[in-house]
Amino acid sequence: MLENRSGGDTFPVTVVIERYGRCLELIPIDPHFHSISVALFVKDKVLTVWTFSRRPGVEDRIQAIRDQLIQLGGLAAIESTYNQACFPCGYLHERPVKFLAELAVEKPPNHGLSSGEISIKDTKTQLTLKVSGEQVEDRWVYEVSAEGEAPNVPLRLRAIIAGFVRYGEMEKVSDNSVSFPCGHRHDSLLRVLLPYARNISAVEDRLEASAMRGQLTTGTAGFSPI
Repeated sequence: MLENRSGGDTFPVTVVIERYGRCLELIPIDPHFHSISVALFVKDKVLTVWTFSRRPGVEDRIQAIRDQLIQLGGLAAIESTYNQACFPCGYLHERPVKFLAELAVEKPPNHGLSSGEISIKDTKTQLTLKVSGEQVEDRWVYEVSAEGEAPNVPLRLRAIIAGFVRYGEMEKVSDNSVSFPCGHRHDSLLRVLLPYARNISAVEDRLEASAMRGQLTTGTAGFSPI
């Protein structure tokens, strides 16, 4: 399961699939390393960052992307690997990790998320959206609140909750609270999801365009759509 640095070796698609599982996400262009395509594979809840490019220095770039998954999403490195990670909770969190992979590849290598209070300006109102969490019985529950003036704030909060459910595969606890299905605390992952949860329509348009780019790329970059 563990992958050693390969030097100049090449790997058939079938070997990569057998070793690393299905392709969970494909980023067609890495803007920070020769416009290579980068994929995220998953097998037995282990995530593997992979590219078929053999350009000099590519393994360092792949490790940098893996390390960004860890920094931005709270994942843990798989020991003795440079391109694998998993969630410490033991859950895959498949849908949110797709957004995480996109950030890890497309943002600058030194990109980081804010620490401290989890908050963001709303795109549809003048509200500031805030998220706080606490342990409730056997799971960590995140509550969404808003500061500022806007028509029908409860309706807006329900829309944000719907965004977390859709993009984070989170479970609705109440009209303004959610939890991850594993029940664990994932503040880093929630920070990744918050900008998407606040604007479902815009994200859907962008995902559709991204999916079309990925389909065009799979035939030319050595990746096989699964």
